[in-house]
Amino acid sequence: MRLRVSVMTLTLTAGVWPAMPAWADSFSFSTGNPDGKMGALSRPASPGKLETETADDFVLTQTTVINRATINGLIPTGTPLTSISDVEVELYHVFPLDSTNPPSGNVPTRVNSPADVEIAAATRDGSAATLSFISSSLGSFTVANSVVNGINKIPHQTTGGEGGVMGEQVEITITFTPPILLPAGHYFFRPEVEVTGANFLRLSAPKPIVAPPGTPFAGDLQAWIRNSALAPDWLRIGPTSSAALNRPHSI
Repeated sequence: MRLRVSVMTLTLTAGVWPAMPAWADSFSFSTGNPDGKMGALSRPASPGKLETETADDFVLTQTTVINRATINGLIPTGTPLTSISDVEVELYHVFPLDSTNPPSGNVPTRVNSPADVEIAAATRDGSAATLSFISSSLGSFTVANSVVNGINKIPHQTTGGEGGVMGEQVEITITFTPPILLPAGHYFFRPEVEVTGANFLRLSAPKPIVAPPGTPFAGDLQAWIRNSALAPDWLRIGPTSSAALNRPHSI
């Protein structure tokens, strides 16, 4: 399953990712439009709620400056956009980089997953004034399945998802201050969205990526999810996994 994201060099976007080397033409990447198959939870920890992270991958073929990104998600109908109070972005290498290997054995596999820990120099957070964001409503939207609480260690990892959800689709445009500089490589993009009194579900996009508007690339991997009880491990998001997503293009 893929999550919707966009990125640009010198601009990055969820559903569409634009990225651009400082000395080269601008480049943009997108996972395409939401397909309505899945919504995966993305939220920081709060009283009584576990931090939950969703991540999806992209590839850079040269050193790139990422100035901006866009992500799409679902919030409950009637939730004011002003309730979106913070956004944090982390980037991860692909396992086994930055990871304990062999892994814990608490999940079926770590092959092609994000690493255990983020790339510290690439973390950006609204609360730390290292990114700014603008939220806009795109109207009502429904997903056929969701992953919110069914994120478990083996042997209870296969939950089939938690059912359909209808809400308001929002697009969040993120500007990194300072921009993120990355060498060529394969990475996972993990945005986390804080919504006061509600959850933010990242929307899935088709896998394989459909062009246009998506940007297919060789070696496209799966979307992954974890909560703080599962960390540092991740579970794949798929039609029969605990993250029954059709793959949120970052989200």
